[in-house]
Amino acid sequence: MAADGKARVVPQTSEQIRAEIERTRAELALSVGELREEVARRTDWRQWVRERPYTCVGAAFFIGFLIGNSQRR
Repeated sequence: MAADGKARVVPQTSEQIRAEIERTRAELALSVGELREEVARRTDWRQWVRERPYTCVGAAFFIGFLIGNSQRR
């Protein structure tokens, strides 16, 4: 840090800037890939049924009951 409390900015060469852009691009691609995997895992209904079969059957019964009752009116 400089004496006045401000960080000193060192000019970068165009090659350093390109390398930083490529590094950032790679990190972004990795993050997006991880996010896609996480969303796919969390929204996989088969996994939910495997992990919580009774809860899923109960929820299906309850939803069916609600739909059935709303059609009688």
